[in-house]
Amino acid sequence: MKFVIKSVTSDQWDDLEKLFGSKGACGGCWCMWWRLSHKEFQQEKGEGNRIAMRRLVDNGIEPGLIAYLGDEPVGWVAVAPREEYFRLDRSRILARVDEQQVWSVVCFFIAKHFRRQGVSGQLLSAACDFVKTKGAKLIEGYPIPAKQGAQPDPFIYTGLESIFKGQGFKCVVRRGKAGRGVWRKEL
Repeated sequence: MKFVIKSVTSDQWDDLEKLFGSKGACGGCWCMWWRLSHKEFQQEKGEGNRIAMRRLVDNGIEPGLIAYLGDEPVGWVAVAPREEYFRLDRSRILARVDEQQVWSVVCFFIAKHFRRQGVSGQLLSAACDFVKTKGAKLIEGYPIPAKQGAQPDPFIYTGLESIFKGQGFKCVVRRGKAGRGVWRKEL
């Protein structure tokens, strides 16, 4: 399937709300996990995170992209300059590789009935194109390594390595016991 992908602006807010549903994608996250400290995230979980995401969009920040099938929003990818994601620099595993300016892909959310249909790959490709239009030369993501057997969808919100590899990303460093990598692509 071919999906139409749009950057999230105020015009797409209702579609983002529809896609994320009453649970804010996953447990009231509203894709604010990476942008807030643990304490702030817990305090704002649910409605507070929805308001915080809405504030970003209303202030002209495009926090990600939505995939559509016809008029139906079916998927989301969060992409922004790395500096906007507070938690990345606090992580030993996902710490900066170097001081280059980089944009980060931190989250995917695909509507249940559209999972395993190529939405994530098309969103990642569109994220690369979007970042390039912003003048960026480097994009990175933090997918989980492939494991044997199926994994619950909430555990793969940062994407799978196979999706990143399929879009031309290369693992530049692996850290931690699980061998999680930082994957990059030059644009």
